[in-house]
This record gives sequence, structure tokens and C-alpha cells, in this order.
Amino acid sequence: MNKHLLSIHDVTAEDIVRVLDTADSFREVGTRVIKKVPALRGRTVVNLFYENSTRTRISFELAAKRLSADVINFSTGGSSVSKGESLKDTALTLQAMGADAIVIRHSSSGSPYQLTKWVKGSVLNAGDGTHEHPTQALLDLYTIRERLGRLEGLRTAIVGDVLHSRVARSLSFALVKMGAEVTLVGPPTLIPPTAPRWGVEVSYDIESVLPKLDVCYMLRVQRERQRQQYFPSVREYARLFGLSRERVAMLPEGALIMHPGPMNRGVEIDSDVADLPQAVIEEQVTNGIAVRMSLLYLLLGGSGAAGAPPIPVEEPEQVALIGGVRGGSPAGTSRGAHGSEAGGPPDQEKLEVGADA
Repeated sequence: MNKHLLSIHDVTAEDIVRVLDTADSFREVGTRVIKKVPALRGRTVVNLFYENSTRTRISFELAAKRLSADVINFSTGGSSVSKGESLKDTALTLQAMGADAIVIRHSSSGSPYQLTKWVKGSVLNAGDGTHEHPTQALLDLYTIRERLGRLEGLRTAIVGDVLHSRVARSLSFALVKMGAEVTLVGPPTLIPPTAPRWGVEVSYDIESVLPKLDVCYMLRVQRERQRQQYFPSVREYARLFGLSRERVAMLPEGALIMHPGPMNRGVEIDSDVADLPQAVIEEQVTNGIAVRMSLLYLLLGGSGAAGAPPIPVEEPEQVALIGGVRGGSPAGTSRGAHGSEAGGPPDQEKLEVGADA
């Protein structure tokens, strides 16, 4: 893989399979009592977020911590950015502190690319303006593959505010790269004129598309990025393009309902629809941690699924009995392999594995 992940165009189909396969290994870590492995011990990951975020920021933080990395969370409030510090000076400061990877979210498209010119560590794009959000696309691919068993040949519709959605761009590019069929659905004012060049189809009628789908992916109407009125009213948008119970009935059996979050319940998706069994929105969040663990591991030097990710098997908790027997010998009477008394502290290697398992 490349040193940075700025766009889905930075990875090949083989890279995507490698990321998803490695995420399979890391997903098991989240089911353990102690959710940690020592893969990135001693590395420093900085979450540099210039925009508000809940899912992505916490997901990256958990991913890095579960890999035993040191994590620094940066937000513009309470930092020198509020005093006028530029992105370049902030980047140089983080570089001077020895950041190994920087996860950046910024309102300006192209900011992650600029960041790569100023730092030596890896840069991961967590969303830049209306450009791309590659890690969201990868976790969506993981969720689809986990549920449906494949990606090639699947029929997917991405419905809603495609014009302002960085998720729609990344997901379209990723699905097409993996051999899926993609249709963008929305009002003409919210479909980019260049969309057909992405290798996708375009439709303005959601009900004509629903009966053919394996995946129905709903997008949030991003009012904060809209500079003009793109549709008459929210009520009319919901009537024409919202996913209601009646429209869910048009989907084939087994079709998935997805959403990148946060949702506007009652606008692009009805509240009861979001809670249906075929809606995998919470699974997307869970899978996001494993996929971001995979990315951090691979970008910072891991061998990936083609090799063997260093994920120690969880060992049973070792209990020392006071005045009892440890290792089959009375406490304080026998010596271990390193010459330490059995009644004393466990050897350092066992202590570390137990702490990181």
C-alpha cells in the first residue's frame, strides 16, 4: 500500500481486499475482554479534526488505542488555531513532536494532500470538504462483504445529496473498482453533472430502482454545505426520495439498508425503517473500528493478511495464589526458566502478553 490514504484512487482492488481481510483478523480483538494488541506500541497517532465529528473521531481513537498506539486528539477549540495558526504551522508542530500518523478532517477539499508536503508520517483522510471520505467507503465495503459474501456484481443505489457528499464519491469509486453496479439517485440539482464519468448510472426516480437492489445506501441532506436552495422543502424531499416503509417493501428479500450517519430521521429515512433488521447502520459503526485498525497497521508498516498480523491469541488469566501452588510447585521453592522464583512476579514476557492480549 501507499504511505498515505487520501483517496480511494490511492488503493487498488488488491489493496482493498488486503485491508478487508486484515480487518477480519482485527475484528476479533473487539470481542475480547481486554481489547488490545501490541501491534503499534510506541507509535503516535494524532487525530487532527477541524470539523465536528462523533463516529469517525471516536472510531479512529479506539482503533489506535486497541493497537496500543499513543493517541493525541486535536480540535480547533482551545488550540492555537483559534489564535490564527495556519494548517502548515500546526502540521510542523505535530511533525516536531514525532507524530507517526495524522488523521485529518477538514472543511477544505485537498487539505490532506497539502499536509503530506509538510509531515514525514502517514496521512489518513477522514473527510475533506466535498472531496472524499475513503475510510468510510472501506468500512461500508467490509459491511457489505460480511453480510452478502461478495462485492462483484452487486447492485447498489446511493440515494440523496450526492453533490455535497464525500461519502458518495468514495463509495462510488470503491464499488466500481470492486466490480459492483452503482446507481446514483436524487433530484437533478443534487446529482453532479460529472457523475456519469465515475462509471455509475444516474436515476431521478427512486421507486424504479428499488426492486433491483442488493444495497440501498441513503445519504444525509447536508444543509450545512449547501449555499442555495436545491429543493423546495424538506417535506417534499422526504416524499420524493425518503426511504419509507412502503418503499422498503419494494426491495428484494435480503437487500441491505445502509447510512453513513448521522441520520436525519424522518427526512432521508423514516425512523422505523432505520431500526429494521436489514438496516446495518450500527454494524457499519462497529466494523469501522476494525477497518481503521487494519489501515493504521498496514500504513505504519504491517505485513497485512498476506502475512500474519501480530494478533496474540488471548491467553487465560494467570492467577498467583498466596501461599498456594504456582506452576505445579510450592510458592517460593522452585525457579522458572529465567531463574526467578516461582513465588515471585511472573517473567516480563508473560506480563506483557497478558497486558496486551
